[in-house]
Amino acid sequence: MDETYIKVKGQWTYLYRAVDRDGQNLDFLLSERRDMAAARRFFRQAIARNGVPDRVVIDKSGANLAGLRAVNVILKFTGSGRTIEVRQVKYLNNILEQDHRFIKRITGPMMSFKAFHSATATIAGIETAHMIRKGQIPDNGQTAFQIFADMAA
Repeated sequence: MDETYIKVKGQWTYLYRAVDRDGQNLDFLLSERRDMAAARRFFRQAIARNGVPDRVVIDKSGANLAGLRAVNVILKFTGSGRTIEVRQVKYLNNILEQDHRFIKRITGPMMSFKAFHSATATIAGIETAHMIRKGQIPDNGQTAFQIFADMAA
């Protein structure tokens, strides 16, 4: 899990992203702030969609660590009994750092989005197209456009 910066209305916003060890996209969230609440919201969303992971690798961000600790407290008290092992090592998330390049290559020439909601929708489309291109979504004999149209509907 890591975050990168995207400009919206001339202000830097934060795009939280998570991938698995094979480089497959798991989840993403665009947030106006980089704080514990945003990190906790991202982790809760990612866990709801993909299940509780065994471990999460993050960089040295204190907000992400605080968000994961808050999620661990919630997991401990909800009775699941499982907690997430946090690995805070700078170089272990290189797969994700390289995956950020794709988003930056697409959004860079745009220079900035005009509205937060349109940035969220555009990034969702970019992430979906990237997942299709990486072969993460089965095509069942469909073209990439048909898969994208089915997912967007």
